[in-house]
Amino acid sequence: MKSSKTARTSEQDPRIAFFDEKAERWDSEDSGGLGIPARLEQHRELLALSPGQDLLEVGCGTGKTTAWLAEQVAPGRVTAVDFAPRMLAQARTKQIDADFHRLDVCRDALGEGLYDVVFCFHCFPHFRDQPAALSNLARAMRPEGRLIVMHLAGSERINHFHSSIEGPVAGDVLPRGSAWPALLEGAALGPALLLDQDDLFFLEARKVPRRRRA
Repeated sequence: MKSSKTARTSEQDPRIAFFDEKAERWDSEDSGGLGIPARLEQHRELLALSPGQDLLEVGCGTGKTTAWLAEQVAPGRVTAVDFAPRMLAQARTKQIDADFHRLDVCRDALGEGLYDVVFCFHCFPHFRDQPAALSNLARAMRPEGRLIVMHLAGSERINHFHSSIEGPVAGDVLPRGSAWPALLEGAALGPALLLDQDDLFFLEARKVPRRRRA
């Protein structure tokens, strides 16, 4: 996979500048008193990652979760992408055994049928074109692949937070349960599991098999 040759600038999408400005201190932010990998470890069975899988990590930021993901799927490979260059620069300094690329999942080609798992962690609300992103991610999945959208808080808490702040991410929304079937259908995906509780949002979706013509 090649990084986008026509990457959007911070003037075209102010979210890029928003996250770049936070890059140097991003790793100091905590989540519920535990580090992010420890929180993911608590949900190991739910995530159901397996050795040998190829995984696309979307919105990898500074690589907070990348090393943990790489350990779960080795000898499979993690491809980690983000649209914020300073976030990626921080991630690359960690020398994690993963492939890092600057890509915008709303518009840049991700390849077709490459990944067993597409993992969107703490990033889906910030996709400015969520239907386009889902279609792009679905194309990148293998026929039996899984899309995972995960947050360590429920949609009500996340959306309330985004509605209470100012700036480029103000009002960015994580869709609630009733909105997901139509969103996924537009990308030829179907929901396999949806959990939306105070301390966890977890969506698993899979490709919908094409019907054979009579």
